[in-house]
Amino acid sequence: MPNPRIAILSFPGNNCEVESIRAIRRAKMEPVFCKWNDDLEAKGHIDGYFIPGGFSYEDRGRAGMVAARDGVMEFIRSEAAAGKPVIGNCNGAQILVESGLIPLGEHLDMSLARNVVDGSATGFINEWIWIKATVSPEACCTSDWNGTMQMPIAHGEGRFTTKDVDLLQTLKDNGQLAFMYCNADGEVSEESSVTPNGSSMAIAGICNPEGNVVALMPHPERTMLGDPYFVSLRRWIEREAQKSEVNVSNAHRANSFSIGVRQPLATEIFIDTLITNNEERTVEKTAKSIAPNISITQMRYLAPANGDIATILSKISIFNPNKEIAYIRKNGKIMKWDSDAKKEVDSESHPLNDTLLLRRDEPDTGALLMSFGSQSGVCYACRGLQDTQLKSRDLYEVFANPHASTLELIES
Repeated sequence: MPNPRIAILSFPGNNCEVESIRAIRRAKMEPVFCKWNDDLEAKGHIDGYFIPGGFSYEDRGRAGMVAARDGVMEFIRSEAAAGKPVIGNCNGAQILVESGLIPLGEHLDMSLARNVVDGSATGFINEWIWIKATVSPEACCTSDWNGTMQMPIAHGEGRFTTKDVDLLQTLKDNGQLAFMYCNADGEVSEESSVTPNGSSMAIAGICNPEGNVVALMPHPERTMLGDPYFVSLRRWIEREAQKSEVNVSNAHRANSFSIGVRQPLATEIFIDTLITNNEERTVEKTAKSIAPNISITQMRYLAPANGDIATILSKISIFNPNKEIAYIRKNGKIMKWDSDAKKEVDSESHPLNDTLLLRRDEPDTGALLMSFGSQSGVCYACRGLQDTQLKSRDLYEVFANPHASTLELIES
């Protein structure tokens, strides 16, 4: 058969297209570069799809959230259902998880959350690691290689995690935990020296039950050491592998996530921007697909346990008065922070009368910048939001991935 044609699907902000094209060529496949807004059906016959790494839409909201809800992903979903391979590396993996194509094909069942080890955020990780395939060569379209493979990782949100207590065991039983972090000798470990992002069960990558959709956080395309990963994809396509029906238990799925109600704390700080907030605008545009009349103001939320506002707002790493404005709510009264006088003053206008949704990531690593017992998060002041839309799971999942965060309605 002619060399398989693999479409490289690029979203705004992706930056790994060139090395992905090279890796696909080295594996004797034909790369077909595609932009997210191209007519993919006009590209001719395509044997598989590859979503590269980078920062689609600048990771606004969270990594992969916006791209996963782009209309082109419905086409990718239909191609995956037809049996064509769909591979996502790094940001591509985040997009596939956010879209629900991974792991079980329908819902948002997992999160690729911020890197956290032993309760502390590691920030962006850029280093070399080892992985191994932990399923049979027939179970996953990119697992047909032996031994260990060394390659780089480069991500700030790569921690496979879920609040569904039964999901990981189900994925293991289904043969979907396809790749795990290990040492050079192939020993799998969750220790930070082996799994530096804190990923559950040292998971580096997973596949769907049929094995044709794969989400991998490391970057095999960035080194020729990773070429067997792509050769495996070619072999899968050339074999035209036919999978027997896979029995997947869906009984464990947590399909209902409700927005909790949060009582105001004694002291709360809401930090808004004085300049254009591009993330705010992008999250709003994504939310409008579910709630067309919604408009939002995105703010950082801080609740210091000791109530020491002055110390917190004097730190430029937390609050920049040249481009931000801080509102303080204490015992129901809303004030504004005067940076010159370093005190609270009356505020004639503020966004805190709108519907306030608070996203708090778990664990709350942002609170470490304040005193013990403090809390942090992202607050969305929403206007034009109906009660029925507020209860929509789809809207919830725009503002927060329920497997790595909570979303609460702050009472006034």
